[in-house]
Amino acid sequence: MNNVIPFVDLKEHYIANQEIFEQAMREVCISSSYILGPQVERFEKKFAEYIGVKEAVGVASGTDALRLSCQALSIVAGDEVLVPANTFIASALGVSELGATVVPVDVDSGTFLMDMNDAAKKITSRTKAVMPVHLYGQSMNMDALMDFADKHSLAVIEDACQSHGAMWKGRRTGSFGSCGCFSFYPAKNLGAFGDGGIVTTNDDEIADKLRLLRNYGSVEKYIHKIQGTNSRLDSMQAAVLDVKMDFLEERNRKRFHAACRYTEELKNVSQITAPSFDKNDSARHVFHLFVIQCRRRDELMQYLNAHRVQCGIHYPIPIHLHGAFESLGYKKGDFPAAEASANRILSLPMYPEITDCQIDAVINTITEFYGQ
Repeated sequence: MNNVIPFVDLKEHYIANQEIFEQAMREVCISSSYILGPQVERFEKKFAEYIGVKEAVGVASGTDALRLSCQALSIVAGDEVLVPANTFIASALGVSELGATVVPVDVDSGTFLMDMNDAAKKITSRTKAVMPVHLYGQSMNMDALMDFADKHSLAVIEDACQSHGAMWKGRRTGSFGSCGCFSFYPAKNLGAFGDGGIVTTNDDEIADKLRLLRNYGSVEKYIHKIQGTNSRLDSMQAAVLDVKMDFLEERNRKRFHAACRYTEELKNVSQITAPSFDKNDSARHVFHLFVIQCRRRDELMQYLNAHRVQCGIHYPIPIHLHGAFESLGYKKGDFPAAEASANRILSLPMYPEITDCQIDAVINTITEFYGQ
């Protein structure tokens, strides 16, 4: 292997479509409407139609999408929100930044998604919302989640930051809850050329409040109805995302093809457990990440990197064990499935342009490590 197999390759898609991207950016520059311009409104409408909701409100990041959604739902100090223990810290920060309490929930050891049995044990009189995270690009079982939320009268804030295009029984993630939150970090399935995010909703009042919150509490200059913040999706990123929307379905199909090839080639490596998914259903899992469970994980990771295969861990520390959430009072052993997975999971290279030859090289390096 003479060339590095990158964990993700952002350059190739840009080079292949450079003229289209640059034309979109030139239009923004010529219009000189850089903040909340027509490109933002056009993209919001396009994204809402794609997700299958009435409204989409662009914001500055996925983290802001989560935080502003909590704020729009009037979640305040003293309220509790159920969040899976295995997720990126932004899921929890969207709650804690408002002074509300993050209540970690253990995860299913096979899918790494929120364990609804454990969630039921965490309900108290202060529980106000549940935040299902469609982790790695795989949709939660939204039938079970929505039944749970209805039973306990909880708001649902979908963290769909990794699941652009994923579906549950014909409906896209981000269309079930009171709010659906998406990140457009560059490496996402739909990624900008910088930070960006969006909130989807079918509730006009929530959408109106989000538009106030993202823009200093104002929809008319110098008229501030509420205390808001500065969290706006800028026109340049909206223009880029508008172009990228046209490629999303095709690129998700390529990710799914790569996942199928990985899984087929890894099935005979006894030390590896590949993700379990229906190969006839390319809609539930859009494989933002391809995450395996493996023995001797840290050694394997070092071996892959030494042999020019880039890989990562998503996520090495469960939410409750971060120093940032020490005040919650949890300790090691409180969330056994999340903690066990944190010691076994490894993310392999995954992006639409990855070739079969590159995947074969990754597989060969893994089998060499295990001596098979």
